[in-house]
Amino acid sequence: MRVLLTGAAGFIGSHLAERLCARGDEVVGFDNFDAFYPRAIKERNLTALAGRPGFTLVEGDVTSAADLASAFGAARPDVVVHLAALAGVRPSIAAPLRYGEVNVIGTQRVLEACAAHGVRRLVFASSSSVYGVDSAVPFRESDPCGRPASPYASTKRSGELITFVAHHLQQLDVTCLRFFTVYGPRQRPDLAIHKFTRLIDAGRAIELYGDGSTSRDYTWVDDTIDGTVAAIDEQARARVPGYRIYNLGGSRTTSLMRLVELISHALGKKPAIEWRPEQPGDMRRTLADLTLSGMKLGYAPRVAIEDGIARFVSWFKSPDGSAA
Repeated sequence: MRVLLTGAAGFIGSHLAERLCARGDEVVGFDNFDAFYPRAIKERNLTALAGRPGFTLVEGDVTSAADLASAFGAARPDVVVHLAALAGVRPSIAAPLRYGEVNVIGTQRVLEACAAHGVRRLVFASSSSVYGVDSAVPFRESDPCGRPASPYASTKRSGELITFVAHHLQQLDVTCLRFFTVYGPRQRPDLAIHKFTRLIDAGRAIELYGDGSTSRDYTWVDDTIDGTVAAIDEQARARVPGYRIYNLGGSRTTSLMRLVELISHALGKKPAIEWRPEQPGDMRRTLADLTLSGMKLGYAPRVAIEDGIARFVSWFKSPDGSAA
């Protein structure tokens, strides 16, 4: 099929583009190389795709109708996979307006482009952050998600809601995927696993917030890609347009202190820790209920955190990882 993939130069986007091209899909990647982290890192993310048959890169911004028109014209997509967004809970607290512009207005622009170009299918990358301060653990897709804890979370929940409106009014077939703390090769350098690995390896102190008991449902990137591809294919088989929400997680929690222990063990180095107060907007615990995604997508994560951290550190120590 023909796929327009926004955010293609990012961590998850570049992995998804490789997977789709490997199975014979035609992918037009769309990315604005936002300065949230260095352009050179994103360009390296695309190294395996450079010159590959079936992959084209269009540079542009999801907030620009003209840029999107160019990308849609080049792709003539059967499906749009919309990953492009500003990420991160703490940065969103510092810049909520910009997060709203990119994550909400940008998503609305993508929906308008789908309508203008006759595209009938959209896969939207949401986040476990949409589960709010009163969400029961494990998180289920039926949760109302009405009390988000950060501007980032609210923009992702808004994205789910406006894609539902497009489904309701325009019969757009929509699948929203709630990603749970994805990690693996090419992970963003600001995220905990990558940052802790880099600092511990360099003998520098890491900052931990709270008492180390907060926990996350970490998901190996290949497991996330498995679920995303399954969601794309489920849409292709659908006879009538639907609106679906699925969790894609590891379905297991790991505490912050346990995460640091795993990283330090894999590196063979003792961490130096500087303790800081808990940060506003952070969730105490995340955990995905995978009943629905398992039943509908056949989704089943395969990589446990112990194995995943060992794999990540191995990548970090490689020439590709050390350059990031």
